[in-house]
Amino acid sequence: MTKKEALHKLPTDLGKALTSSPGALAVWKDITPLARNEWICWVISGKKAETRNIRIDKAISKLKGGMRRPCCWAGCPHR
Repeated sequence: MTKKEALHKLPTDLGKALTSSPGALAVWKDITPLARNEWICWVISGKKAETRNIRIDKAISKLKGGMRRPCCWAGCPHR
């Protein structure tokens, strides 16, 4: 990663959701740091708390299903 590519820190709420789901956590540990960054950025980019909570639920569900990156999203604009 270059210096231009900012990595987001894992937010507490997403971290708690991951630790409560062994299946999602297993995929999380297996994906690249860049892929984890994409999930984090997708979750935190929601402007409303309701949107963020929905995205956390969807992220956990999709990770449990084996999805390695958020679908249909342009990607982290911070890179």
